[in-house]
Amino acid sequence: MIYEIRTYRIAPGTLAEVEKRFGEAYEYRKQLSELTAFWHTEIGSLNEIVHVWPYRDLAERARIRAEAVKHPSWPPKIRDFIRTMRSEIVVPFAFVPEVRPGKMGPFFELRSYTLKPGSAPDVTKNWEAKLPERTKLSPIVLAGLVEFGAANGFIHIWAYESLDQRARVRAEAAKKGIWPPPAAPDTLMTQENKILLPSAFSPLQ
Repeated sequence: MIYEIRTYRIAPGTLAEVEKRFGEAYEYRKQLSELTAFWHTEIGSLNEIVHVWPYRDLAERARIRAEAVKHPSWPPKIRDFIRTMRSEIVVPFAFVPEVRPGKMGPFFELRSYTLKPGSAPDVTKNWEAKLPERTKLSPIVLAGLVEFGAANGFIHIWAYESLDQRARVRAEAAKKGIWPPPAAPDTLMTQENKILLPSAFSPLQ
């Protein structure tokens, strides 16, 4: 399984129309493959939508995308609202559960890291050891390495019931030594995060 995370920055004031048009077009698109999630930013880089698509592999992605554009409903008619577009292919860690539709949030934190070249095996090992205890406090949605997109990228997404719960969980995890996993000081080169909220049609809420 792979996940494509597509991030579009849109013009200010257009979110409601973008989500309306995307949701209408998705009624056709989901006949070929369903979304994992569709979010918009609440905190972080403003005026962004983030849609996550699951595929078995790159061949399936290519086949479905080629089939989708044969229909006049796809892609959604939002081109005039888009300012920038970014796509990343993430290969999830084998020890992270597959994402299923349902209620996990409604607040989602997407964290994007750049790892020091060559450090991915150590990061993976440390995460595998520590993640079971961490997920007892709040669920993880997705975690894995970026295969195509930002070089040496690492993405993980967490679900929370509220921002207050997020603060409590993070404080408790640090106090108990549950999280974060151990890492050499220079393992992480850059870190970014954003808080996301789901659209009405997002399978993951």
